[in-house]
Amino acid sequence: MICIKLNDDNFEYDIYSLVKAFCPEEDISFVKIRPEDELSYFLVINYILDAIELELYKSSSSTPIDTGSIEVDHNDRKETKNRLKRLIYYAFNKETGKELPWGTLSGIRPTKIPLRMIEKGLSDEEIKKYMKETYLASEKKIDISIDIARHEYGLIKDINCESDYSLYLGIPFCPSTCLYCSFPSYAYGIWEKRIDDYLDALKKEMLFVAKSLENKNLTTIYIGGGTPTSLDTEHLERLLAIIEEAFSVDKTLEYTIEAGRPDSITREKLEVIKRHNISRISINPQTMNQKTLDLIGRRHSIEQVIDSFNLARELGFLNINMDIIIGLLGEDINDLSHTLEEIKKLNPDSLTVHSLAIKRSARLNIDRSEYDEYIMENSMQHMDMAREVAQSINMEPYYLYRQKNMAGNQENIGFARKGKEGLYNILIMEEKQTIIALGAGAACKYVTDNGYTVTRSENVKDPGLYIDRIDEMIDRKREKLEEMRWLTN
Repeated sequence: MICIKLNDDNFEYDIYSLVKAFCPEEDISFVKIRPEDELSYFLVINYILDAIELELYKSSSSTPIDTGSIEVDHNDRKETKNRLKRLIYYAFNKETGKELPWGTLSGIRPTKIPLRMIEKGLSDEEIKKYMKETYLASEKKIDISIDIARHEYGLIKDINCESDYSLYLGIPFCPSTCLYCSFPSYAYGIWEKRIDDYLDALKKEMLFVAKSLENKNLTTIYIGGGTPTSLDTEHLERLLAIIEEAFSVDKTLEYTIEAGRPDSITREKLEVIKRHNISRISINPQTMNQKTLDLIGRRHSIEQVIDSFNLARELGFLNINMDIIIGLLGEDINDLSHTLEEIKKLNPDSLTVHSLAIKRSARLNIDRSEYDEYIMENSMQHMDMAREVAQSINMEPYYLYRQKNMAGNQENIGFARKGKEGLYNILIMEEKQTIIALGAGAACKYVTDNGYTVTRSENVKDPGLYIDRIDEMIDRKREKLEEMRWLTN
């Protein structure tokens, strides 16, 4: 246990995230007084008139193992936060001997920093200097973030991000729930008899958005979940027909559907998707090791992954993404090597490499004591291995984001061949364009001021409540669109 004592409630999230990155196995708590229980560390931070003071104690010692202070102008919150995080970083770096690949960066969009600097015309050297001095990030992470930001800039610079929008449609049903999953997802079998009710509500929400934004261009469409291909063939056909009824899908730059679980894919469903001119699909094994699939609750075989991919190629899909996760239970670097070699044989058009992030609502976190015997391993070596394999099949990194509690303090990174990048991924992760999100558990992002201002409205997660309260979900969107002066009627 690590306890943190502050004399003022300020920057708690940033402090927690940085300490957790150094000590991922420790529980962390903010306290008013030092507990009498045995602690691993006790951190004291005092905000005073024009400075911040830090004391770090180990175990039950009454003598600090490290002290430090910095001068700050508390009116400049951004600079104050960065100086505080550097102060904490140096203390824990000295005590633990660890260096964090991303330095003090604990936010989920590190590439947003170089992207904005590129848009202002700064050079790579200026960006590198700023990221090193401000965030203490490693040379390798700085270089990859700049490379990706320049790639992103080239892909989106001609898109009218400020006045147009993209669309997300959530299908919150899955064949089963994976051990690590925290997304809103519900067993398809339980909801099977209410799928038409769900699609009725989704249609109502779609038609409202389409009518309200009829003077706006729709840049990309992304159907996610859950697992959209959990729907049976008839309901999948109905869903895609509703989308075509509401929106001019033929004018979009990209149209994606997640066919993520191989056990949800059939020839008939892929034929439906193909008929509706969806340009990009994702078939996600997460690992190519059967023992891991069984452990994490993915009820499909490696053979189903291979068969589904080959079937999609046979039917003419020319833009297929695959997802894998590094740091899954019980997997070492040899297991990752096997997964990457099998992916290489399939030769997809893009590869998204996720670092396992243990979310609070995931079964893996709730029942964590049951899995203590399993390693969860990730490092720069793992990420380098993934990058080398991706580059060996002519893919380059094109987007990147991070999450809380990521294995090895690494990142999620997307690789793609030229022309096969996922534009939606860039637009939502860099918060460059308004994303209108429909369906249970979906969250809209309303982007203004070139991404400097982002507000949200969320739909309820439970499909039954979404069906019953669809008018309320529409009103939430109406209110936000009125604030933006986007409504056409």
